[in-house]
Amino acid sequence: MKATPPDRRPATMPACETAVEWLRVDALDLPVRIGLARFHGAGGVTEHHITIQLVGDPPDPLTTLKEAYLRALARAGISPRGAVFRRIFCSDVLNQRDWFETPEWQPLSLVGQPPAPAAKLALWAWHVDTPDGPARITRSGPDCSWTRGDLTHHWSSGLTAHGPADSHTQSRRVLVDYDHWLESRGLNLADHVVRTWWYVGAIDADYQGLVDARREYFETRGLTADTHYISSTGIQGGLPERDAKVGMDAYTIAGLQPAQIRFLTATDHLCPTADYGVTFERGTAIAYADRKHLFISGTASIDDHGEILHRGDVIGQFERALENVEVLLADGGADLHDMASLLVYLRDPADARRIDALLRSRLPGIPYVLVEGPVCRPGWLIELEGIAIVPTERRDLPEF
Repeated sequence: MKATPPDRRPATMPACETAVEWLRVDALDLPVRIGLARFHGAGGVTEHHITIQLVGDPPDPLTTLKEAYLRALARAGISPRGAVFRRIFCSDVLNQRDWFETPEWQPLSLVGQPPAPAAKLALWAWHVDTPDGPARITRSGPDCSWTRGDLTHHWSSGLTAHGPADSHTQSRRVLVDYDHWLESRGLNLADHVVRTWWYVGAIDADYQGLVDARREYFETRGLTADTHYISSTGIQGGLPERDAKVGMDAYTIAGLQPAQIRFLTATDHLCPTADYGVTFERGTAIAYADRKHLFISGTASIDDHGEILHRGDVIGQFERALENVEVLLADGGADLHDMASLLVYLRDPADARRIDALLRSRLPGIPYVLVEGPVCRPGWLIELEGIAIVPTERRDLPEF
């Protein structure tokens, strides 16, 4: 990886090698912190992961976020039209959802997870540029799609079940509705869904309902401990609908070949999730002709027996969670230097400044977002997830 000098970047960044680069983009005279990673593959497709976190309490947070985002894109030579996925983290999602209803923000996932240290908004965006220009996105309601060659990538966001019901019933409705959507396109949960994010409004009360509904529904679709599950994060997050107890985002690839998929394990550090009654993969690697994506699920301070390590010690838990992420990446032929984005969830926002400082010292340059998001067990104080990218030479596989 190349070191990035601390001066201001030129209007267009130079071509990079086939590796993830963490690129410095300064604050652009705005109260924000910006992270940007880029991967330019041998096939000519460039990916950018961008994070923006407001600092403090600017008087117009929406305008500040938008200006920072557009200026960062311009500084890096990235077109706004190439966004395949965006997620906004909100301090008050019910009151802030109206801010993002304009078409310019689509595609968009909106979740109530207050940025930490305290701020109103943060952003994670995934952009793709092809040799023909920005990725051309087709949008339909909460779904957006990008087709290149034999593959169509689908990002679906804000999937909820409306009406009065418990978390078990709502979770099942979300899965049934999404399964029907998949079937209408000749897809299915087992073969094409790469990654999900589950948001639970009150995780300590309602997470078990999600766990039970997902396990029961997965069994009807051939997803068991003897086959495989789907990489996922299950975390507390407010939803834009008042009566929604749970919601889901998903990433699915039509045309995905079995040879492209590998599930990541590290059994000397983390037991299979089925050992303690949940049903998700620790990580999934998706290989293409010139690159491999490694999706790391929500990962906490856990040992190979499923027990919480470093109870009450957020720093110790951060170190163990990061170690667990490292060994999962290693199973896929990657390491922390290959991370294109990192999301960090804290149970207690009072821990934010210590963890924020630790992230900047341990992983300088990596694009990350730190938010308040209680994990599924009260004893877990912190959880990490992320996406890494490594180069490959697999001409037998489809292009990204």
